[in-house]
Amino acid sequence: MATLRFQALQAAGNRKPVKVEELDKKSAIFGSNVFNDKAMRQFLTPEAYKAVKGAVQYGTKIDRKLADYIAMGMKEWALTKGVTHYTHWFQPLTGTTAEKHDAFFETSFDGSDPVEKFGGSQLVQQEPDASSFPNGGIRNTFEARGYTAWDPTSPAFIYGTTLCIPTVFVSYTGEALDNKTPLLRALSAIDEAASEVAKYFDKNVKKVTPTLGWEQEYFLVDAALAASRPDINLTGRTLLGHASAKGQQLEDHYFGSIPTRVLNYMRDLENECMLLGIPVKTRHNEVAPNQFELAPIFEETNLAVDHNSLLMDVMYKVAERHDFKVLMHEKPFKGVNGSGKHNNWSLATDTGVNLLAPGKTPMSNLQFLTFFINTIKAVYRYEELLRASIASASNDHRLGANEAPPAIISVFIGQQLTKVLAELEGVTNGKLSPEEKTDLKLNVVGKIPDVLLDNTDRNRTSPFAFTGNKFEFRAVGSSANCANAMTTLNSIVAKQLKDFKVEVDALIEKKGLKKDEAIFNVLREYIKETKNILFEGDGYSEAWEKEAKKRGLSNHKTTPKALKAKVSKEAVKLFEELHIMNHVEVEARYEIELEEYTKKIQIEGRVLGDIARNHVIPTAIRYQNTLIENVRGLKEIFGNDFELIAKEQISLIKEISSHIEGINSNVDAMIEERKKANNLPSAEKQAEAYCDKVKPYFDVIREHCDKLELLVDDEMWTLTKYRELLFTR
Repeated sequence: MATLRFQALQAAGNRKPVKVEELDKKSAIFGSNVFNDKAMRQFLTPEAYKAVKGAVQYGTKIDRKLADYIAMGMKEWALTKGVTHYTHWFQPLTGTTAEKHDAFFETSFDGSDPVEKFGGSQLVQQEPDASSFPNGGIRNTFEARGYTAWDPTSPAFIYGTTLCIPTVFVSYTGEALDNKTPLLRALSAIDEAASEVAKYFDKNVKKVTPTLGWEQEYFLVDAALAASRPDINLTGRTLLGHASAKGQQLEDHYFGSIPTRVLNYMRDLENECMLLGIPVKTRHNEVAPNQFELAPIFEETNLAVDHNSLLMDVMYKVAERHDFKVLMHEKPFKGVNGSGKHNNWSLATDTGVNLLAPGKTPMSNLQFLTFFINTIKAVYRYEELLRASIASASNDHRLGANEAPPAIISVFIGQQLTKVLAELEGVTNGKLSPEEKTDLKLNVVGKIPDVLLDNTDRNRTSPFAFTGNKFEFRAVGSSANCANAMTTLNSIVAKQLKDFKVEVDALIEKKGLKKDEAIFNVLREYIKETKNILFEGDGYSEAWEKEAKKRGLSNHKTTPKALKAKVSKEAVKLFEELHIMNHVEVEARYEIELEEYTKKIQIEGRVLGDIARNHVIPTAIRYQNTLIENVRGLKEIFGNDFELIAKEQISLIKEISSHIEGINSNVDAMIEERKKANNLPSAEKQAEAYCDKVKPYFDVIREHCDKLELLVDDEMWTLTKYRELLFTR
């Protein structure tokens, strides 16, 4: 088996960079394979074009007759680009994407008169066999009916020879079976709530759009090396492997020169992204060896989520052309940084204003403070729910691992804004004095500086940080679908803004305060209430854990504990009140995420046991036999003096036996705990058992395996080592 490792190393070492041609200027090819505004103007009738634009901008329904014309135009456009099939492209609760391809090709009843056909009914709705998708008990398995319905707010696109139509996915009874449907509802809720509050400052605001700019971190490993590791193939991470002598300690990889093979992969990927209308802009080396990042220009949140889901699919496919394997797992290698997907979130009005950007007039700055402080209040109020939104078996490895934000949700706003809020808190109760009104020129108190956008502090240990004109939700995992985090964030801010407006209107109507004074009075109380969520220090420190506990903040380090917040009375009430999810949909998602957690730990346990017993132990025994033969030979030569001469070899034989026993006994114990967990009556109990009883054995088994890796002859060791996985370029 060791030959497989060395064959893989030879194959990786002989790789030549794949040649990549630039298709054209990025601006020239951007969106070429997207049924965007330019394509619609060319291929749709004026009435059909107007219907699509109305659906996108105002949420108006598209008449079925017009849907036929839209489908006809979409088909004609696709045929000009060599498309043969179409699919409803959706995001079931697997965390990935799904598609079923149908040909445009049809014949008449007798098989004659073949024709390319695609009508409004095929565009608007389809009925895939949905029995095998996660449903959390919403449907019986034998009731396979699920419906995909066209989402016109996310444009259709071509990948390969297939027209992909972004859709929602719902059950026969109307419950959401996907990630997109609740997100769309949350975006509608925050649009409504934020628009009403924005009208305090500008009556012309008709729509508020949440924006998202994600940053995708990932690892690249040579395909042959990845194939030589069963754990990477089956779990997306290494379950064992001793740290390389050189890791990231020299800090020489971060922002360093991009290796040629990797750069060509990035160029190829960017070409695909440009054609698909994904506005990727930034690429660079990340902190860990063979870790990289790409980031786009921000977009409307629904489109940004679709683009990130699509991007991950494209990354895997492009990697195959370059003999790479992409690792999206949050912690594929122990001892070096894991990967996240920072979500940069803001709110933009249809009048062209970023509601989270400080301005230069009293009104624009009061507006900024309103949305800024309400976001902080929302995070404070629903911090456990926000933590739950990024919970997964893989992200548990990363959160709090001295490289990523801790599992404690806090908000970082920087020294300047901390000072501003402290001074605002001290402003006179009730009506503002003329001097205080002058100070609100933001100036606020002393000058919310004009340079604020450029001088905001940074804190990489904060899970939720204000970065000048947006909040950065840093705790989202690299493999996650952004929809989960974005649904929760937009929901809690929508709820908070609704409650804020009720409070402000009450002060205006019942207390006789002017609008600005009422707003300011409510904001001042929020500043006082939310101090506990603000933290400027080191999120990795033990002191912060103790301090957070004193402040009453949650610290759920594992997914089973974190997920409980999703089905709390407060969470269910929030989602039902905003019409984002009913209690059935909420509870179904809780069940699905618990089951996914259990299955991932179960798979990892089985893979680890298999590798430990079928790779590590046999290799250790072979090397041990070599040592035994050496000791026998020394005994034959030196007689009674052999024990002194063979002292180190005998010690090594005993040490290897000790580790073999440690592996076997702990694998046996782990299997027994798995059996017990599998027999527990509920998904919740199973997940807790896998977390608390099964998973702890992983580290113990790994320690014995990693010790053996250092003892066994390198020529015999079958598993590709960390130094090879991380430093083969």
